[in-house]
Amino acid sequence: MRDGVKATIAICRAAGIRTVMITGDQEATAAEIARQLDLDVAPDGTALKTVHARDLAGLDDAGWLAVVADAAVFARVSPEHKLRIVDALQRRGNVVAMTGDGVNDAPALRKADIGIAMGIRGTEVAKDAADMVITDDDFATIVGAVEQGRVIVSNILRFIHYLFSCNLAEIVTMFAAVMIGWPMPLGVMQILWLNLVTDIFPAMALALEPSDPDVMARPPRDPGQPLMTPAFAWLIVWQGLLLAGCTLAAFAVGMEWYGVGEDGLRHAVTIAFMTLAMTQVVHAFSARSQRKSALTSSLFTNAWLWAATAACVVLQLAAVYFPPLMQVLRTVPLTMADWGVVGLGAFVPFVVIERVKLGQAWVRPTE
Repeated sequence: MRDGVKATIAICRAAGIRTVMITGDQEATAAEIARQLDLDVAPDGTALKTVHARDLAGLDDAGWLAVVADAAVFARVSPEHKLRIVDALQRRGNVVAMTGDGVNDAPALRKADIGIAMGIRGTEVAKDAADMVITDDDFATIVGAVEQGRVIVSNILRFIHYLFSCNLAEIVTMFAAVMIGWPMPLGVMQILWLNLVTDIFPAMALALEPSDPDVMARPPRDPGQPLMTPAFAWLIVWQGLLLAGCTLAAFAVGMEWYGVGEDGLRHAVTIAFMTLAMTQVVHAFSARSQRKSALTSSLFTNAWLWAATAACVVLQLAAVYFPPLMQVLRTVPLTMADWGVVGLGAFVPFVVIERVKLGQAWVRPTE
């Protein structure tokens, strides 16, 4: 038994992953190994069974479903038994990953949702039947792959959350201005600039978000659940509307201050352009988590996000103070009062979103 296996199994239990040992060893040997690894105890403290191959003889489909429900160990099993165990677990609604190294393991490896062959002592038949091969034959490597898979899914959701809410904000800003009867709050080149700068850089940084400390303490995702759930879609919608609302408010202030003549409107558009850009940059920090506050110890764990933020800020400053870019984007230099409006418009959504998260934390303290 390798060092660290017991700790790895504990991680699996915390992650909602049930570990079942299927072995050709004698029942007493298998039961003792299970005891040492704490495999024979369910998370709620209930004792789990060790099942001998003789107890599997003659079982019908209902019997197989019953026996796999509370068994931690199967001893002295045959290749047919392995296949039936995998099948019964799947029919109970489980997503099954099966490890193996021998020729006799091939049918069960192929039947499992994820067949995992050993790279060192595994046969070529087992490797061909499996979906993946671990090169070090270490159970901890499999758990590490599960963690990385969860991180990838989380980062995809962050990427979607940020891009969809920011693009919705741009669409709503333009559409609402037209419906109200206002002038266009953004120019064509400014929209293109936002899509190239404040959309791409922070979104890519969110895709590189490191693993959360509690990523392996969460229950598994339902494989049948879509990424875009109704709750997630509503989150994107109301946050996109919030970003757009602050941008339109800044545009209204700009028109009030500078009028809607050619020069005044250009000034108001610049304020709206900068406000939307800065709201998106700040929003990236809120998009790191749907539940947790951005203002935690993990605020500085993603260096890529801070680099993207710095790049966006520098480029946005260049957009209003670097003459060649000012000419292309049709912007004007902003005053300190203008920057106050931009800053307020950028941070109001952040404050509102973080306040909502705080309210959800009080409602759902176990999450």
